Amino acid sequence: MRIAPALTAAALLLCPTAAWAGPKTVTPLDAGWQVRIDPADAAATKAHPKAARWLKATVPGSVQQDLIAARIAPDPFKGTNEAAIQWAGLTDWQYRLVLDVTPAMLARDHLDLVFDGLDTFATVSVNGRPLIAADNAHRRWRGDAKPLLKPGRNEVTVRIASPIKRLQPMVLAEKNPLPGEYDSAFGDEPKGKQTSPYLRKPKYHYGWDWGPRLVAIGVWRPVRLEAWDDARIEAFRVDQQALNEAEARLAATFDIVADTQATTEVRATVTGPTGTPVTAARTVTLVPGLNVVTVPLTVAHPERWQPVGYGAQPMYRVDATLGQDDTASRRIGLRTVELIRGGGAFGFRVNGIPIFAKGANLIPFDSFPARVTPASMRPLLQGARDANMNMLRIWGGGYYLDDAFYDMADAMGLMIWQDFMFGGSVTPPDAAYRENVKIEAEEQVARLSSHPSIVLWAGGNEILSGWENWGDRKAFKKAVGADEQERIGANMAVLFDRVLRAAVTAKAPQTPYWANSPSTDYDGPVDTDAAGDRHFWDVWSGSKPIERYLDSCPRFMSEYGFQSMPDLSTIRNFAGKGSLAAESPVMKAHQKFLAGEGNARLQLYLDARLRPAKDFADMVYLTQVNQAQAIELAALHHRACRPVTMGSLYWQLNDVWPAISWASIDYSGRWKLLNYAARRFFAPQAIVAENVNRVTRVSLISDRTTPTPARWRITVRDMAGATLSTRDEAVTLVPLAATLVATLDDTALFGTAAPTASYAVAELLVGDKPVSRAIVERAPPKDMAYPAPGLSTRLNGRDVTITATALARAVMLDFGDVAAQPSDDGFDLLPGESITVAVASEASPATLAKSLTLRTLAR
Repeated sequence: MRIAPALTAAALLLCPTAAWAGPKTVTPLDAGWQVRIDPADAAATKAHPKAARWLKATVPGSVQQDLIAARIAPDPFKGTNEAAIQWAGLTDWQYRLVLDVTPAMLARDHLDLVFDGLDTFATVSVNGRPLIAADNAHRRWRGDAKPLLKPGRNEVTVRIASPIKRLQPMVLAEKNPLPGEYDSAFGDEPKGKQTSPYLRKPKYHYGWDWGPRLVAIGVWRPVRLEAWDDARIEAFRVDQQALNEAEARLAATFDIVADTQATTEVRATVTGPTGTPVTAARTVTLVPGLNVVTVPLTVAHPERWQPVGYGAQPMYRVDATLGQDDTASRRIGLRTVELIRGGGAFGFRVNGIPIFAKGANLIPFDSFPARVTPASMRPLLQGARDANMNMLRIWGGGYYLDDAFYDMADAMGLMIWQDFMFGGSVTPPDAAYRENVKIEAEEQVARLSSHPSIVLWAGGNEILSGWENWGDRKAFKKAVGADEQERIGANMAVLFDRVLRAAVTAKAPQTPYWANSPSTDYDGPVDTDAAGDRHFWDVWSGSKPIERYLDSCPRFMSEYGFQSMPDLSTIRNFAGKGSLAAESPVMKAHQKFLAGEGNARLQLYLDARLRPAKDFADMVYLTQVNQAQAIELAALHHRACRPVTMGSLYWQLNDVWPAISWASIDYSGRWKLLNYAARRFFAPQAIVAENVNRVTRVSLISDRTTPTPARWRITVRDMAGATLSTRDEAVTLVPLAATLVATLDDTALFGTAAPTASYAVAELLVGDKPVSRAIVERAPPKDMAYPAPGLSTRLNGRDVTITATALARAVMLDFGDVAAQPSDDGFDLLPGESITVAVASEASPATLAKSLTLRTLAR
């Protein structure tokens, strides 16, 4: 692009290093790093001399990972080791990299050091001279290092301060520190005096009720050296301005940083699923600084990206060029998204279709984000899709995920509810904090804006509902007085109603924004059944019976959950060999609810609903049954409430470490019974049979967009297997609806059969094939007189065929310490039924056969 002055041959001879402008080049700088305790941290250097010497550092990574790799600190995921690594988060650290620079490199106009993630208070220096001062782990940091570099050997250093040590003096000096999230269990921060509200860092690093306290420090995302001359593309996105059957009108927007005024061409080419490219170009005059240039594009007869279950996921590629200087590309999908509002309603309309959101909340994949790879993320996304989910909510206490995650969601048709990274603490009211967040938000929204899977940006998690409803927030407001309460509340409103909303409007105008979860987007009281989205924790956290899920129809249930233990083989991985007990130190260490006392809540619900456990392995099974049945009850009720209720996202899909938690897929990637149950209760067509107050309500659900001929039937049986009555009716399933088809009181349905010795089987059949089934019971499972199920097995390699002679409730294939995942699990078998299950495992068929135990709810 550069318009260079004419040079004579003599001038060229006098300037042998003169260079013509060339395209931007990128050199990754992820290898060769070392780390040590910052020598200025004298106390830590003395206490941990091995870590005071230079160690090999993994970049992207964290200090904690490097200490584990060097065997200076134990793996906190094992045993009770979490406490032994806490010192790392209380220590200042220093990274270094030797960078060799050639004269040709120095001939470029700019040599930018770019850090995609520094966690968190970091100072980058080159040859001892400062270049970057970072204070936000969620931002990219860039500095032109050319003036600081020299030919040959150069040293890049990154000093990272402990966020706790940096902020604690200020927090301790506050009479009323801002309310935070979870207090430390290790004494490094006094109760109620947390540093986490004051900085932009993943909140879960400070601990949560499902994860450890590991205050990670490090260069946690890639580093690179960018060489460029006259101009470069700072950001590139593609906005969808209009979409109909005839055409899609797009705007390819370039954010261009230029050195001098010059004229150049910007070009954008969109290539669709058929491979036919469409190109548009503009000649523009750039001025020094930031230039925003838009190139319009039109796609004829566009193919729409559809959520899973509603069509295909065609994608388009848009390639951008800036003269000869720089290039960029994006993959996009074409779709429309609207929020369903009015009268308190909340839901999603995608491509004109009102879609009931079925899914779960996603927490970070690991305590150390740099360990997460596309290969480790894919099974969780696939597990959600295979369980008939169509939406995942990215919870706001973690970090913005890599593009690879959203690429996979795009390809799978999974809708993504994307929180901004606010986990629950009250936010600082100062303008500098908001400006820091503004830059973060604009950068992240621009980066992710082209992904069609993202159907919502939300301001964060439980900040507004906490401020309005939580006891500690009410106490804080009373303590600080009316004026300070108003100042903090008003500035939170500026942040969530203006700053973040403006970032979405400017950088992703085709995607809606929602102020918080739960909220009503500043349109009335929050976290109620009447309006907006809801987080419901009376069940589990409030110890209320699971039947409380049936009390009302919320507009959109974005959080509700129930705990269970993970697979026994996962427990063995962190607890080791030997006897196991729920209240042992290691099991309590991996149970973060109620500061390790949450296993008593597991037992409370077991006592209320299920039979006594025969041993520890049986307790694992029973907790998983309880979890699956609780969430099934809630999710089916939410679906039966359609269109009043338009979404059901349970807490949570995954684990951040091996733990006893609300996850349906444990840290090792093994499905709990809940994930198998989700495949059934989130099926596209389902039957719901709720027995409440001696009345059974039968509803039929269809997520299909066209009417479907079907039949439903309900059969009453006694425990001996005899059929007591049958009702069978033809029906046409109403598309995109839940339809109440019967209200049957117990006398009409069950006659004189004893409640504990009889049950009903409700079935939905499409084309004479059962597509959904529900067991109706009038007493809790612990009181039901289940017969001996008479299970028999036949093994053929890794296929297991199971046959029942009597009712078998919640059949689980338990392989004990052997890691294995059946193709189905936690299912019911009626008298005489058989099922063949394929078992995925690295173990041999003989080992699987030897280790297999079949479990049911029978005593």
